[in-house]
Amino acid sequence: MTQLAIFDCDGTLVDGQANVCAAMEHAFGAAGRAPPPQERIRRIVGLSLPQAMAALLPDSSAQEHQTLAGLYREAFRAQRAAGLVSEPLFDGIHALLNRLHGDGWTLAVATGKSARGLAHCLAKNDIADLFISLQTADDHPSKPHPSMIISILQQTGMKSDTAVMIGDTSFDMAMAGAAGIRGIGVAWGYHRPAELLVAGAAGVARDAADLSKLLRAA
Repeated sequence: MTQLAIFDCDGTLVDGQANVCAAMEHAFGAAGRAPPPQERIRRIVGLSLPQAMAALLPDSSAQEHQTLAGLYREAFRAQRAAGLVSEPLFDGIHALLNRLHGDGWTLAVATGKSARGLAHCLAKNDIADLFISLQTADDHPSKPHPSMIISILQQTGMKSDTAVMIGDTSFDMAMAGAAGIRGIGVAWGYHRPAELLVAGAAGVARDAADLSKLLRAA
């Protein structure tokens, strides 16, 4: 029986694509680079920042990837300080999380966000108290490395056969597979449902109600 639900954040719990694209465009501009198209930016959401920059500029140096990552962080912090960051929960997610929590599920987050960014996002959406374990890019290799999921299993004392990873990208599904747990995709994020299935998703939810059904059947 599934008892542990591990959620990705951006593209799964919250819709922050406008903030991500704006910060990325600012970072590239500050580095004297032409910003990538927004479609390409959305494709790398979920990766840790240096890996995301490497995916966007594969022919550039590791040093430039680190520089761009730093510029992105600065741009995102400036957005937040100016009150411009909007990361609303997707429809039905607040009720779903509270229902799972009330039913005794253990909830966790595995995300490419920083710890600071995740804490701000969860607190603003009034869901921080629902999660027992928060694993971020600050302390782990980038997805699809299984480190975040392994840490969650260790921290919660849960077994892999009781856990499921919920995410919107193939990185999430590949991470679940690498950690030996099931993955469920969501169709409202950054990668297409067919990509999630190819990456190992046991199913792809159309909306929060569908996700609830898939979780209870897992």
